[in-house]
Amino acid sequence: MAQEDTARSTFLLIHGAWHGGWCWRFVVDRLVARGHRVFAPTLTGLGERRHLLEAATSLDVCIEDIGNLIEAEELTDVVVVGHSFGGLVASGVADRMPQPIRSLVFLDSLLVDNGQAGFDVLPQSVVEDRMKAVRASGQTLAMPVNGLVGTGIPEDHPLAGWVRRRLTPHPLATYTTPLALKHPLGNGLPCTYVHCANPSYDTLAPVRERVKALPGWGWESIDTGHDAMVLAPDLLVDLLERLAVRS
Repeated sequence: MAQEDTARSTFLLIHGAWHGGWCWRFVVDRLVARGHRVFAPTLTGLGERRHLLEAATSLDVCIEDIGNLIEAEELTDVVVVGHSFGGLVASGVADRMPQPIRSLVFLDSLLVDNGQAGFDVLPQSVVEDRMKAVRASGQTLAMPVNGLVGTGIPEDHPLAGWVRRRLTPHPLATYTTPLALKHPLGNGLPCTYVHCANPSYDTLAPVRERVKALPGWGWESIDTGHDAMVLAPDLLVDLLERLAVRS
């Protein structure tokens, strides 16, 4: 019994752009069934919190979402998983409050250095396309949903419609305001970058090349597309459990 208790972990799952906590449903179910404690919040302005779009005035708001959750739930020894855009949020939380965090898992994440915004490290063509979509939408607060582009989910996938119905416009300010870091990226915590390699999301190729040069970081590949939590929840859960034990 003591061995089972030791194997249990607390996971905090941070979703990516246009998504919400809903995208982790299949991963949450599996982790909970295996005895773990799991939190998968939705960031301000997205998902079921899309009515708060105007409150998402910067990346700091998302970082505070997660920091406040950790404090309110009095979490300790947490494995923080940031998917895609969620990597920026995880980076900010780790910089501000590393004590409750056991380790960081960056799942096909977008990462920046101190003083950089998300748009600063994405390919210029991607930034231009997203800003063009904002202008065409007639509003200035959010990047419109662009279907399943970038998710790695095929249009004929059984869950394609389920995902499309839940995607919501993403707060633009979270990509245009810089991330303020007082410490090196990861803040000395155990960090692992997970590359979703089949198909690989080329938009993040420059980020992945930079990560490979970071001293002390772990590297893993998983045989699925960008939205691994939807496409391959079993593979992802197995990997998260292995990384949690390793840390």
